[in-house]
Amino acid sequence: MSRLEIPGPDKGQLVVEELYKDLERRIESSPPGLCPVDMTRAFIEMCQTQSCGKCTPCRVGLWQLKNLLTDVMNGTATMETLDLIDTLSESIREGSDCPIGYEAGAMVHKSLRDCREDYEEHVRQGRCTCHYTQPVPCVSLCPAHVDIPGYIALTGEGRYADAIRLIRKDNPFPTTCGFICEHPCEARCRRNIVDDAINIRGLKRMAADYAGKVPPPECAPSTGKRIAVVGGGPGGLSAAYYLQLMGHQTTVFEMLPKLGGMLRYGIPNYRLPKDHLDEDIQAILETGVQVEFGKRIGKDITIQSLRQEYDAVLISIGASTDKKLGIEGEHAEGVISAVSFLRDVGEDKSPDLTGQEVAVIGGGNVSMDAVRTAKRLGAKKVSIVYRRRTADMTALPAEIEGAVAEGIEVLTLKAPSRIETDENGHVSGIYVTPQMISKIKNGRASVCPTGEEDFLIPCQTLIVAIGQDIESEHFAEAGVPVSRGKIMTERYGGFDNIPGVFAGGDCASGPASVIKAIAAAKVVAANIDEYLGFHHIISCDVEIPEPRLSDREPCGRVELTEREACSRVCDFEGVENCMTEAEAKQESHRCLRCDHFGYGIFKGGRKEKW
Repeated sequence: MSRLEIPGPDKGQLVVEELYKDLERRIESSPPGLCPVDMTRAFIEMCQTQSCGKCTPCRVGLWQLKNLLTDVMNGTATMETLDLIDTLSESIREGSDCPIGYEAGAMVHKSLRDCREDYEEHVRQGRCTCHYTQPVPCVSLCPAHVDIPGYIALTGEGRYADAIRLIRKDNPFPTTCGFICEHPCEARCRRNIVDDAINIRGLKRMAADYAGKVPPPECAPSTGKRIAVVGGGPGGLSAAYYLQLMGHQTTVFEMLPKLGGMLRYGIPNYRLPKDHLDEDIQAILETGVQVEFGKRIGKDITIQSLRQEYDAVLISIGASTDKKLGIEGEHAEGVISAVSFLRDVGEDKSPDLTGQEVAVIGGGNVSMDAVRTAKRLGAKKVSIVYRRRTADMTALPAEIEGAVAEGIEVLTLKAPSRIETDENGHVSGIYVTPQMISKIKNGRASVCPTGEEDFLIPCQTLIVAIGQDIESEHFAEAGVPVSRGKIMTERYGGFDNIPGVFAGGDCASGPASVIKAIAAAKVVAANIDEYLGFHHIISCDVEIPEPRLSDREPCGRVELTEREACSRVCDFEGVENCMTEAEAKQESHRCLRCDHFGYGIFKGGRKEKW
């Protein structure tokens, strides 16, 4: 008999690994609104099973914590119990030998500190304060609360026009969002428990492509009220659309020659073909929205003049100014902001970058748009310069992957230090300081210099994409509260000391996604309507198909394909291809219809009007 044996897989451990994978999928798919007390207790119970038993704080302490949290859940605890939980969790955090114990104690301490009201409600009333106002995960996570299961079902039935009508109840940009929405709705899709999230954005894109022209709904009778909307971006146009449907005559004031804001002048055509954007804008204008072009707030029009002429005023300008680097040489010729660079391209004033070396500073979606645009304008070499890691970039992973596929160089852990210029004062390169990853602060890893010498990255054009602000001077002069580049509104989108004036979108929230601007527009439109003395309802009479009762077998997710990188970098035509009808039918049938089979059936998961 041999002294040693080659170890094989242990059956018990294989089962545990499968359990971990199932647990990971369930955590990924956990819906918003879960009870923090119940979740904390479940987490501690799992941590207890991982304990090796060596140290007392972990072995005994976690068991005691679980019992105390169970008492809270059962309504048998007292306020003194909460103090005991707090003290015990601190002791476990400080006394355990490894992260199994001390991270578990830290988690309980944080849960009790940040969710104290939930714990106290369990103690005093013996009940949970958590409730599902919109329990369908995808709808709950969509900022605009679009009826996602509804339009997925309609798309699966081939009723594409009805799907667009249903989307427009909450989002007047269905075609646009089919191309560029960041799809937060997919993050907690319950289909993750089975295989993978539904391709919600892809199905929206498919419905919009196949629906053809879908006229907007009829407007309510005229109220005689007139509303001014400053800014013709997604937020301003969405608010104008809903206010017009409510019967208020709305006029949009736009400083640029065309509507769309950053959708037109900030997002390149290869991501959002402008003929598709025009489809959404045309549907909005068909409701009767009026537009005045070439009107810049503070120069051609003022808040004071609009307040005198209109019954209500909505400020919905975009974040159209850039932030500065604050380093030597940033005013040199050839140093431009990503906002102005993309706007010039959107206005058909594209600079000639043929044969140049281009560097773009920043790691967000705007940075990815800039580098991929520069590549299409003939640049010989394009580099992203970012002070953190690729994993820390705020750009969507798909955008980063697309840039790399198109030959973009990604230089991470490089912090800009100064800009080098030639004898003519034109940028010739940027010196960067090598960085190393450091302590995690507020959930994000910080960086610090490695101590190595700065080195030069040659470039003839330097594009800065490190953030955006609004032009706030006029608003501050008009008495509108402004702080750190944002308009400070109340929660309802207005101002207590300036009746009739409202603000929403990037100017109030800071630069955000399109769907967040649309969500803010819905809120502000409803509140303007209320301010004017009305209570109009936005609804849609599309009948949703009944859910299928067949079993949902595991099935792969349909992804949108893309044109070959070697050909798409030569033009600004759309990169993504649409689903086929067969693919859309299969993908839509993967939907578990949580609006019917989940909590939605108990607590009104479908909101048919707002």
